[in-house]
Amino acid sequence: MDFQRLLLDVGKALHKDEVKALAFLCTDLLGRNPSSVELASDLFSRLVDQDHLSLEKPHLLSELLCIIQRTRLLRDFNLPQPRGRSLISPYRKLLYNLSEEITEDDLKHMKFLLYTTVPRRRLEDNVTALEVFLVMEHMDLLSETNLSELETIIHSVCPMLQEKINQFKALRLLQPIPIPEEERTISWEGPAQPSSEVLHRDQPLSPGRHGYIKVRSDAVESSLSQEIRPSFETPMVQTTNSGVLGVYPMTSAKRGICIIINNYDFTSSKLYLTNREGTMTDKDCLHDVFKWLGFEIEIHPDCKSDEMQSVLEELSRRDHCQMDCLVCCILSHGLEGSVYGVDGKPVEIKKLTELFDGLKCPSLAKKPKLFFIQACQGTQKQRAVYIEGDGPTSSLCSDAVVVKDSIPAGADFLQAMSTVPSFISYRERKNGTWFIQSLCENLIQMVPSGCDLVSILTKVNADVSQKTDDTGTKKQMPQPAFSLRKKVVFPIPRQPPPSLPSVCSLQTLVDQ
Repeated sequence: MDFQRLLLDVGKALHKDEVKALAFLCTDLLGRNPSSVELASDLFSRLVDQDHLSLEKPHLLSELLCIIQRTRLLRDFNLPQPRGRSLISPYRKLLYNLSEEITEDDLKHMKFLLYTTVPRRRLEDNVTALEVFLVMEHMDLLSETNLSELETIIHSVCPMLQEKINQFKALRLLQPIPIPEEERTISWEGPAQPSSEVLHRDQPLSPGRHGYIKVRSDAVESSLSQEIRPSFETPMVQTTNSGVLGVYPMTSAKRGICIIINNYDFTSSKLYLTNREGTMTDKDCLHDVFKWLGFEIEIHPDCKSDEMQSVLEELSRRDHCQMDCLVCCILSHGLEGSVYGVDGKPVEIKKLTELFDGLKCPSLAKKPKLFFIQACQGTQKQRAVYIEGDGPTSSLCSDAVVVKDSIPAGADFLQAMSTVPSFISYRERKNGTWFIQSLCENLIQMVPSGCDLVSILTKVNADVSQKTDDTGTKKQMPQPAFSLRKKVVFPIPRQPPPSLPSVCSLQTLVDQ
């Protein structure tokens, strides 16, 4: 009874607009529209009923009063200072703080900008800024991971408030990424598994088959193998403290940008570099496959060295907050640790990849940055144990890549090179490169099975290592290098996979 009286007295000390603000801040806790809350007692009753507020747990009330800057009430009613984990999300606090800075004129301008997208009756004069935010949320114009519409409005109405949004986005990048319920570690009811192994689900279960990855719980970097179980076996959630390898979130409406730098025409090069016949096939296949995977494709043909640098610099300056990852494909000639622009000037691969580290591109922090590089950089040829650099004009050419001093610093990078250090890689003059064609084919075949990217690249290694020219003497072995902290698992596209051109077949590569 004493606590109920305390809540009643606190409610009486609050103004009507403050009650509305508290209800807005508790939107996520209550799971319902806060506009129906008229009295503080209504709000407090709901919080008590849902066990968010009690005599033993008064800290939510203290936190709410501090957020709306009524800290004096803590002293007046002998309430404790807020402590422990905040129950109000930074996103709700951001919207409340923005509303406190929005003037009456600013609010009118906001409503004017929304006239074409929001019903006018929801923008009447008595509608507050917090209520405008709620309407935007209900219409899917605003969410914690979708601030673009809000930023556009704030930029037009009150640009000085953009800094608050920037601070929120920076803070969000530093927060641990919550693992959704469906991505928790699970074990099967059925045959007992050894204590050192757990089963981790990568993808939502599909009818008739379940895809899982077996991971050794005592290993930091584990050997992954795809394990398929009959659909009648029932998964059961298991709590474990073992270091199970996580999965990068792939939940945004936009998967990310896939940029393809495709250098073909080297006629203006100061060096003797031939045109890269067959690269158009690679470009088309990469375009179709990554578009199928949900990426926005940007193609930059025949870039000079400074243009390659500027293209990626501009890309690194963009806001990638609403995207899951980045893909960059570079198809060119090169030398050790570098790729050539069509002017024959080299650009260090390391200088291109480091544009996307956590400091230079914070909106991609904790997200995978995936680089696929096919370029002529080495001179040694791998021979079969028992074809030519992108220079001489045989039908089988080479695009070798050397990874020495080219691996990016920082976490969450993958750099898939078309060959191991110091060796060349091959490009069929009509059918494209062994590496890119195998990559595209295996993405199409293995993504629908829920395979992670490193496993797919391992299969690419196996496929390319079996290729040879018609003489049986020229071989190639790709090499992925990465600082990934989790598995990269692309969501299974709803659309059927693209039909790659017949020349993309990986069954045989013949000397044309």
